[in-house]
Amino acid sequence: MKLKFLCSLAAVAALSVAAFSQTGTSSALPSAPGTANDPPAITPNPNATKVAAINVETAIFMTNEGQRDMGALQKKFEPKTTDLKSKSDELEALKKQLTATGVTQEKKDDLNRQIELKQKAFERERQDAQEDFQGQQTEIGQRIFQKMAPVIMKYAQENGLGMIIDTSTPWPNGPVLWANPASLDITKSVVEAYNAQSGVAAPAAGSTPVKPSTTKPAVRAPSAPGK
Repeated sequence: MKLKFLCSLAAVAALSVAAFSQTGTSSALPSAPGTANDPPAITPNPNATKVAAINVETAIFMTNEGQRDMGALQKKFEPKTTDLKSKSDELEALKKQLTATGVTQEKKDDLNRQIELKQKAFERERQDAQEDFQGQQTEIGQRIFQKMAPVIMKYAQENGLGMIIDTSTPWPNGPVLWANPASLDITKSVVEAYNAQSGVAAPAAGSTPVKPSTTKPAVRAPSAPGK
């Protein structure tokens, strides 16, 4: 999933310390209350030349807050997922009747009419549910990112980083061909720093990590009749 708020390298990924004072970058970063688009109050270090990499999308949903809120969102949509699964099964059952032995043409015509109506209703409902889920998922990500961006910038300043690249989108769709995860990646460090200041408790031991998704509620569309 590529979240809408991860819209450009300049907005998040290329957090050059030398660019912290430039309005072109600051407009995409969270503002302090009452300062509109004023840049964060960080003094650029002209000697900072090190480069680091972060998977911003992963970092957001690795945080305790991201895990908590995504888990709650998926639980919220469980009834809709169950309902869509039931309707999908109903459609599949109707389609199997088309190939049953002894079905008259009149019955087949009636089944086809039912299938067409139910299929259209199912697709609309599934699409609406998916868009609703994705919208709420994006809201969670945006909210967490607004608080994470200053953590990233603080980390850059404290560690003498001249640039941070975002590896959320793999090559060739993303701008980063390759980044050594062993020596460059700071995702885990930023998540730990964010968790330390957020005050949100870690997920319960043994719980399955929640990942962002573009397919929830996850219900397969029924196949076409006769397939």
